[in-house]
Amino acid sequence: MAFQTPTAEDLGLYLGLDEIEGDRAALLIQQAVSLCESVVKPLPDQATAVVLSVGGRAYVNPQQVSYETIGPMSVQRPSGSGGLYLTKSDKAALKALAGRGGAFMVDPTPATADPSPTWPVDDAGFADEFEPGWGYS
Repeated sequence: MAFQTPTAEDLGLYLGLDEIEGDRAALLIQQAVSLCESVVKPLPDQATAVVLSVGGRAYVNPQQVSYETIGPMSVQRPSGSGGLYLTKSDKAALKALAGRGGAFMVDPTPATADPSPTWPVDDAGFADEFEPGWGYS
């Protein structure tokens, strides 16, 4: 099963919004997919969570407002909490979902390697005489 791009309705459900601007949400999702593909291409099936997270950040806080006061109410958001970008966690999640990262093993033996010995083999077996000092008589 290939990656399926989330819809604007999926983003609205993810954010808990009853109404969502469909065109704007679709554009942000499309851009989030492009950003994610800059890390891993093709995107794994489970990358939907990362795409929605990236698109949701940009939808809720497009101007990267960090402090806002309206009347007696004020809110302070962490810096970098808006706009369209990938966090380190997003990149790590994409790589992990794609099967990258973690421990791995490299086999330096070429696929065409022959298991037979490459040194000259004497058909008669060992030579009759060994060098002195090796414990053979």
